Amino acid sequence: MIHILVPYDFSKMAVHALNFATKLSATYSKLHISLIHVVELPLNTNAGTIGGGIDPLSDYQNQVYFRELLEQRKKELDQLHNKYSSPNYHLDTEVTVGIVFREISIAITDKKPDLVVMGSSGTSGWEEFWIGSTTEKIVRHSPCPVITIKGATDPSQLKKVVFASSFDELVVDLAARIKNMQLVFDAQFYFVSINTPGNFITSREAQHRLDKFIHRFKFEQVHTEIYNSLSEESGILEFADDIGADLIAMATHGRTGILHLLTGSIAEDVVNHSKRPVWTLRAAHSKV
Repeated sequence: MIHILVPYDFSKMAVHALNFATKLSATYSKLHISLIHVVELPLNTNAGTIGGGIDPLSDYQNQVYFRELLEQRKKELDQLHNKYSSPNYHLDTEVTVGIVFREISIAITDKKPDLVVMGSSGTSGWEEFWIGSTTEKIVRHSPCPVITIKGATDPSQLKKVVFASSFDELVVDLAARIKNMQLVFDAQFYFVSINTPGNFITSREAQHRLDKFIHRFKFEQVHTEIYNSLSEESGILEFADDIGADLIAMATHGRTGILHLLTGSIAEDVVNHSKRPVWTLRAAHSKV
């Protein structure tokens, strides 16, 4: 059975993510979808606290409002469950209280899904640098693949998939996941290596890495491309635009802390700025 976790916040993008997950039932005969909604704890900035500390609301009126909101969300999820119930898959819903990223991470740890599907509208500018989105954090930390959905997407219509990598690390789990995607999606797969001024290698070396990866893991019927651009992120997005790709697939190294701030993450940048769905997997250390 394939288990999919769908974080749900009642936004248009969340609806698109849920629809995408349910339509995967056309491919998987045994599909289990877990939908989780997180009601964030009410917080209040206490101006009297040094440095502007943040404390839970204790005002009675706010507590009543919070309880009513929690009950309303439970009712709405019950209605959603009834609307989406189908003999083609099993669907369960859950309302939890806490910090969104933390609660989704706990759900991933406890439920051990095969895939996370979540909506993302992307951010830009200072908000992107300083705060980041919950989706980006999940992409960075999730031990299982994550598909971020940017709009209405039918998995049966994913006909061109771009897999972007440097192909210098032959990661077993990543290759196995990409091969599985070939079975799931009836699509043309394009393996692309992005060449940039700051990380330049010859076309011969880039092609050698691509051929080695394809040969080692016995990939068949894939197109290869070496694409020149000013940065890895822009190269991936530009190549996907050039061929009219329906999905981008890539690995993330899951950097955190100061290393993440200094180096950033190509995968998270692509997730944030892509107008098409992006499949990501945190790179493991099992190499050959």
